[in-house]
Amino acid sequence: MTDTTGIDAEIAASHKALPETILEVQRLGVDFWVEGQFYPAAVDMNYVVRRGEVLAIVGESGSGKSTSSMALLGLLPENSRVTGSIKLLERELRGVDDATLRALRGNEIAVIFQEPMTALNPVYTIGFQIVESLRSHDRSIAPSAAKERAIELLRLVEMPNPEQSFHKYPHQLSGGQRQRAMIAQSISCDPLLLIADEPTTALDVTVQAEILDLLRDLHKRLDSAIILITHDMGVVADLADRIMVMKNGIVVEQGTVHEIFNAPQHPYTQQLLASVPHLGLGVIEEASDAALGVVETDDAVVPAIAAIRERATEVAEEIIETREPVLSFQDVAIDYPKRGRIPAFRAAEHIDLDIFPGEIVGLVGESGSGKTTLGRAAIGLLPIAEGKLISVGTDISKATQKDLFAIRRRTGIVFQDPASSLNPRMPIGQSIGEPILLSGEAKGKALDRRVEELLNQVELPSSYRNRFPHELSGGQRQRVGIARALALAPELLVADEPTSALDVSVQARFLELLQELQAQLQFACLFISHDLAVVDILAHRIAVMHHGKLVETGTRDEILRGATDPYTQRLIAAVPVPDPDAQRDRREARALLLQRGADPES
Repeated sequence: MTDTTGIDAEIAASHKALPETILEVQRLGVDFWVEGQFYPAAVDMNYVVRRGEVLAIVGESGSGKSTSSMALLGLLPENSRVTGSIKLLERELRGVDDATLRALRGNEIAVIFQEPMTALNPVYTIGFQIVESLRSHDRSIAPSAAKERAIELLRLVEMPNPEQSFHKYPHQLSGGQRQRAMIAQSISCDPLLLIADEPTTALDVTVQAEILDLLRDLHKRLDSAIILITHDMGVVADLADRIMVMKNGIVVEQGTVHEIFNAPQHPYTQQLLASVPHLGLGVIEEASDAALGVVETDDAVVPAIAAIRERATEVAEEIIETREPVLSFQDVAIDYPKRGRIPAFRAAEHIDLDIFPGEIVGLVGESGSGKTTLGRAAIGLLPIAEGKLISVGTDISKATQKDLFAIRRRTGIVFQDPASSLNPRMPIGQSIGEPILLSGEAKGKALDRRVEELLNQVELPSSYRNRFPHELSGGQRQRVGIARALALAPELLVADEPTSALDVSVQARFLELLQELQAQLQFACLFISHDLAVVDILAHRIAVMHHGKLVETGTRDEILRGATDPYTQRLIAAVPVPDPDAQRDRREARALLLQRGADPES
């Protein structure tokens, strides 16, 4: 652990002198004024956060997790109304003036936002932003002292080369490094309470594990309290002391982490846990009851994840590799061309991978490993520098634009973020029908019927065809992305991180839907993901990428339960599981694995 002489001991000493209860919330309500009436976002919330404690607030999108937490700091829009009591160290916050709230923000309550790239100012270095935070709350501190403190904070969050990183802009850092910079800025003024809003959602499992280790170590050393907002139950099991479950703005259950995971009382909590993918098992034990319909909800279908995994195993056994592959990489290398000041570089090399009809191959690895590069090359969106690439029966290594146009009619891609991949000015019916219309396969009433069939396939009402993307939830937009990708009945589907931003229950239904469509249409699928638990459920075979190379390929069981490559072992060890006791054992095993990796003689 990096030595941070003095700073953490000083902060911890000041925090230990405080009362035990940091935050007390009573009958908190949040409403939004929309079109002439108030709509509730959070209703009658009651909870406390104690010193040195991590409270996890979990639930689906729209349940009120972030809204209720932002109300603590007065960060809600003008059409909001907050009622109830919010006490920080027995001091009432609701109704205080803006100047008082500004003094509190960062100084006593700080926020770690979900996406640091949008929360950090892109035109200033991270060092400048940390110094600005320090000096805005303490005008007496000299610039040189603030810089020294900022570098010490970067060292505290284990930022590589903190002296150099101090002068870097956000875009020059990796996702994990940006998150560390934001944590350094958040703790710069020794806050009593940290609000971590989905701090690891978009991170790879290895980076996520590092951030969780960092948060755990910081809150224990500094004795600060944390409110953790997340839909990742593995993260909750890894970090939280207590859990508060929310649904439709209402707190349905509260308890210790062991009480909630081992004996959930509310049907919604049971359904939420039943929907969580579990590495090695496909789903936690409650899923067997959910598959039999024991757990029922009024607005969500609990998928039979165990059945999904069983079907995946059956399909894997039926695939005969003597058939011609739909996609075949043969010693392929892919280069990114020079762009402005960014020189050309090799993103992937020596790639050998085949995908057969009716097969789902999971492609896993860290950010920058080359996963998306392979997916884009597979459908002709990136040129091939070396080797041979056969996609849907055509060698596209040196294909012309005409060849590529024909190939793209037989392939489809589902992007990670459907909100940015769908045209915001087009109704979703038009977005889905556009590929069919441009290919000349249908128009007029025939096109309308085809769009309705596709909507029905992805289980969306035909009336949704006139809605715009912003009028749909994340899960519904992702279904539209699938419908569009399947519009021309492709032989090959590339799914690029399609579940990373989805809630667990929406994700579970999405996976079941994707497998049903794949079984029905028999397309080959390259499923790109950093979520190994999802890949464990869905994929027949798994390929692991690291630094632009395939380091290991095999069946699901060979990779996830018998990995031989050290990188694959580290990747699997970093995955949090939704079980507090099992996760503690995995965390200790991972620490030992990393220690052995750093010292081969140990």
